[in-house]
Amino acid sequence: MHVADLRPGTITGMMAWQMRMEGFMLFRFLDKGDEEATGAPAGTEHHSGRDLSATRGVGIRIEKINKYFGSNHVLKDLDLEILPGETFSIIGPSGTGKSVLLKLIVRLDRPDSGQIYIDDRPLFAGDGTSADADWFRCSMVFQSSALFNSLTVGENVGLWHRDKRICPEKTIRRIVAEKLALVGLEGKEGLRTSELSGGMKKRVAIARSLAMNPDLILYDEPTAELDPVNADELANTIVGLRKTVKNTTVIVTHDLNFALYLSDRIAMIHEGSIIEIGTPAALKASTNPVVRNFIYTTTKGIKES
Repeated sequence: MHVADLRPGTITGMMAWQMRMEGFMLFRFLDKGDEEATGAPAGTEHHSGRDLSATRGVGIRIEKINKYFGSNHVLKDLDLEILPGETFSIIGPSGTGKSVLLKLIVRLDRPDSGQIYIDDRPLFAGDGTSADADWFRCSMVFQSSALFNSLTVGENVGLWHRDKRICPEKTIRRIVAEKLALVGLEGKEGLRTSELSGGMKKRVAIARSLAMNPDLILYDEPTAELDPVNADELANTIVGLRKTVKNTTVIVTHDLNFALYLSDRIAMIHEGSIIEIGTPAALKASTNPVVRNFIYTTTKGIKES
């Protein structure tokens, strides 16, 4: 299937199952979110000229979040604050609730108690349901990359704009070219996903998220399935974006070296709670035995001074 075959609303119908299966979600929620993002009903053409390039960094405040799965208490009275414009990483061993927290921030799930605020406005209503979140734009890069194999690189990056008629085709092509250039893939619009390396797929997924010009972009285990060389290239791509893209970046990872290299601050989660937060240097100097045990292991290649 090619973009030319897509009709407005196709994504929310026959293709939505693939997005859910792969974990890919354009946070505006594809129906109600379309109206929030464009000011027009879902599926209608929107050429109003709204400046989607006007991004900003948003602040995140998490207060006393609790999340259960059956009898498993995954997040326990978790508190965290992320400043506007920060590149912020959340680290910790597998199974400690990192990805669960990320899914709460993007409202793919709901907390059992507590609240998350974006620029001091709550994400969840008093009954725990999602509140309208039309005051900021958010996108997420899942660890699977979630590219459509039937589409070219350019079609993948411009998918949301075309399906929702966000802007004219000429503008979409310009946006796609700009975002691919930002991640070092200038002129690669015509490639098929089968022709891409694992690192290139990650960068295409980032370009697709950037095409929405989000105020908040989230990465779930971005180095998963990447070799060290591709992981370094991805880290340099994200670092480079900080010079040109003004938004808040939140990264969930168990890759300590990746987090130490590119983060302004890092929080470590352990048994459902934040046990340490600070700059990379402060985290490496921590006296908390759990933090030190996670950081100073031979597999990380980091030696105690």
